[in-house]
Amino acid sequence: MRLSIIAAVAANRVIGRNNRLPFHQSTDLKRFKALTMGHHVLMGRKTYGDDVAKPLPGRANVVITNNPSFAAQGVAIARSVDEAIAKAGASGDDEVFILGGGEIFRQTIHRADRMYITQIHAEVEGDTFFPEFDDVNEWHLTDREDFEADEKNEYPFSFLTYDRASDAAGNPVPFDEQGG
Repeated sequence: MRLSIIAAVAANRVIGRNNRLPFHQSTDLKRFKALTMGHHVLMGRKTYGDDVAKPLPGRANVVITNNPSFAAQGVAIARSVDEAIAKAGASGDDEVFILGGGEIFRQTIHRADRMYITQIHAEVEGDTFFPEFDDVNEWHLTDREDFEADEKNEYPFSFLTYDRASDAAGNPVPFDEQGG
């Protein structure tokens, strides 16, 4: 099973403001849907409750929360990132997507196999940030597409795909072996 992070990230690493996306990029939302459809999507309770607010159709939604009173129709609940990954892994899904928020990204960035980043080429105001990552030793950029702003996309942006660095045999290098 591939564990993939998917996020839209501003030039100043902002991913959220007041528990919402701080920008609306139509092309990014279409890509998000195309990539995640038919797969498990794992997200924190704040991301689910404030930005998603209902299960994403066509995907198995897993909400990560340590709030024992949290309940929502149509989603599985996990009490930790490990439990969420185990639930998705037990399904046989070949790729599982981490949707955020900031704390969930911090807990998974060194465990993920791939990152689909929409890099927004603008600095925006926000209160939630994507964690810094090593794009030399830990991650390698494997694909890039650039786009200009238009009537449906407020800012210019790039689709970036990063894969975890691998050893000479092609095996992913665990983060702790990379000097991290």
